[in-house]
Amino acid sequence: MASVKDSSETLQLKVMTKDEEEEIKIWEYGDGFQEEVQSMALAARSSTLGLNIIIKEEEETRESIDHEESPNSSHQVVASPASLNHHQEGSKGKGPHHCPHCEKSFPFPSYLERHLRKHSGEKPYSCSICGKRFPASHHLTVHQRVHTGEKPYSCSDCGMSFSQLSGLKGHQRTHTGEKPHHCSTCSKSFSYLRDLQRHQLIHTGEKPFSCTDCGKGFTSPSHLTVHKRVHTGEKPYRCSECGESFSYVGSFKHHQRIHTGEKPYSCPDCEKCFTSSNQLTVHQRVHTGEKPFCCSECGEFFSQQSNLKSHQRTHRREALPLL
Repeated sequence: MASVKDSSETLQLKVMTKDEEEEIKIWEYGDGFQEEVQSMALAARSSTLGLNIIIKEEEETRESIDHEESPNSSHQVVASPASLNHHQEGSKGKGPHHCPHCEKSFPFPSYLERHLRKHSGEKPYSCSICGKRFPASHHLTVHQRVHTGEKPYSCSDCGMSFSQLSGLKGHQRTHTGEKPHHCSTCSKSFSYLRDLQRHQLIHTGEKPFSCTDCGKGFTSPSHLTVHKRVHTGEKPYRCSECGESFSYVGSFKHHQRIHTGEKPYSCPDCEKCFTSSNQLTVHQRVHTGEKPFCCSECGEFFSQQSNLKSHQRTHRREALPLL
């Protein structure tokens, strides 16, 4: 009997033999592990010595076993020690099957075949519901949960469920506080790789997502989606109390506090409370004396932009000709 422990780098198989229990570490390579276990079983049929292995772990995108059944299902295969050694050596990057397009080599034809799809763009696995195509079967399996709503991975701390193992692992960092992804420019750390990649755009100045209406660029697709509401007039957030609608979730939440009376932002100097962080920022200038708004006509400074605008009207009135 064997149990499987999953990590982002390795799969550990505890294999029970007649004499002793030995732990074998098999380095994961792509998404072809199940196919390789099956080939190991075929090789073992001609061997006098075999090992029974029970695999009890489901695949997950780029970090798991390629296996299209439920997370609790099991595969029982027979593999020879020689096959296991062959797999261990092969999955470290050694192999006779070479990619004609790059320098990578693979231990098994199925690994090479899957890798070649990165070069060709081939996506042979199609979703029967929406028609979206994928290069590997396990990508399709994970995608289909969008349609079924299946969330087989549950957090043991709070019970929250996820459709992907990677989603659960990322979520668990909210409990542990782990932030393994570090920015090399400013040393800021992030729980998710995607957040680090988005953050790094601040340093590069890159804004790869552009508005087709005005050409304005954004660092993330979500920021672009929100911006487009300026052009479409879409207001998806509707107040259930008064029916007023809003384009932005921040404006919507701020509005709701009018009805609830909630003032979650408190001043540390005088303990006065406010409904928004912006109101608190403006108020704190009373204590700090900060006046960031300067009149271009006379050089006078103001703590609030509204006061600057009122002041600028005096210059416009002075400039009017006398009748």
